[in-house]
Amino acid sequence: MTINRRNFLKTSVAGAAVASLGGTALSACAQKPAEQSACCGNTGVPYDNKAELKISFQEGIAPSESLNEKFDYMEKLGVVGFEPGGGGLAGRVEEIKQALSGRNIKVSAICAGFQGFILSTDPAVRQQCMDTMKEILAAAGELESTGVIIVPGFNGQVPALPHTQETRDFLCEQFTEMGNFAQEHGTTAIFEPLNRKEAFYLRQVSDAASICRDINHPGVRCMGDFWHMTWEESCDMGAFLSAGEYLQHVHIASRKRRSMPGEDGEADNYVAGFKALKILGYDKYVSFECGCQGERNVVVPAAIELLRKQWEEA
Repeated sequence: MTINRRNFLKTSVAGAAVASLGGTALSACAQKPAEQSACCGNTGVPYDNKAELKISFQEGIAPSESLNEKFDYMEKLGVVGFEPGGGGLAGRVEEIKQALSGRNIKVSAICAGFQGFILSTDPAVRQQCMDTMKEILAAAGELESTGVIIVPGFNGQVPALPHTQETRDFLCEQFTEMGNFAQEHGTTAIFEPLNRKEAFYLRQVSDAASICRDINHPGVRCMGDFWHMTWEESCDMGAFLSAGEYLQHVHIASRKRRSMPGEDGEADNYVAGFKALKILGYDKYVSFECGCQGERNVVVPAAIELLRKQWEEA
């Protein structure tokens, strides 16, 4: 008999994290990608009081030119996190520190910026990835960032190691080294799952969390991105609950065009995911990683209002 994955999820729990929460059923989690954000109803599971919606912006989100102008704009909207790119970050540490001085904004995660890729068959390319990641991790530590985001391999990065158990074991070894370095600098390396159109390895939050579990290192964590989850997950709630204690960061965008939340209308429903974050007591950042269809001065505040409204609904 062939088991359909979506039907299976109707009668099962979303991994050990959900089972530990009293067997919360995901009975309504089978639906089309654009509908999956609203899949789960009231679980009856109590929320953790430390959960907080801490909104973060990547550098290109605020409609301003200079870093100080961006931070002024963010403060007016109550945005408390800043997610810079990792490329050249070591040379920007003092600039960012000075711009953040006296403000109620902190550096959230660092968005990639490394070179090479860790799953290359070429040892020199793998070493380039390790070396540049360590450089970014050191800068992240100086900025008291929550971590540096890394994707093990994008589509088009070839030649790559085969998708085997041996490759997974190798990945765990590499990230144990990276985790040690990250912990020494007071930060983390954060796995990011991507959708199948962007990455050949690591597509679901539960996969990233299972690698974190096997590595079992405080310097290695994972994240979820609502955009990628739209296409790869059956349920936002199940995805986040599967990450459990390993969830370190969240990206958000509209769910059809990867624009500002709200620009895709009713499809932009994040309530089920927010419910899971509340259950987990998630107190890190939800960071905007998206484009913009409309006028930023209008669309950005509206997106923040939408997220706060749905957080209250969750």
